[in-house]
Amino acid sequence: MEIAKPDDLNNDQCCDTNERKSHHSDKIKSNLITRLNRIEGQIRGVKGLIDRDTYCDDVITQIAAIQSALNSVGKILLEGHLKSCVVERIQEGDEEVLDELLVTVKKLMK
Repeated sequence: MEIAKPDDLNNDQCCDTNERKSHHSDKIKSNLITRLNRIEGQIRGVKGLIDRDTYCDDVITQIAAIQSALNSVGKILLEGHLKSCVVERIQEGDEEVLDELLVTVKKLMK
């Protein structure tokens, strides 16, 4: 899993509260899209396994791999959000971002 480095983040576009846009460099976006495309393929594969009446344990193993891959994407996004948007908003005195962050982390931990 490649973790976003501070120099990979484009802080110009950081989660502006009025326009809420992402802040990812082209390199990070490409990495995320590649991961999501792979996950999409894995999901199609699971559909095929179910269609072919594959043994349940094998299907569940594939689902666990998909969940892990999605968690990795979430971690990359969360790290970038923390290192840019959250830091910037705290520096601007906007402490509401902490409550927003806690809600987001709870969603990721479900």
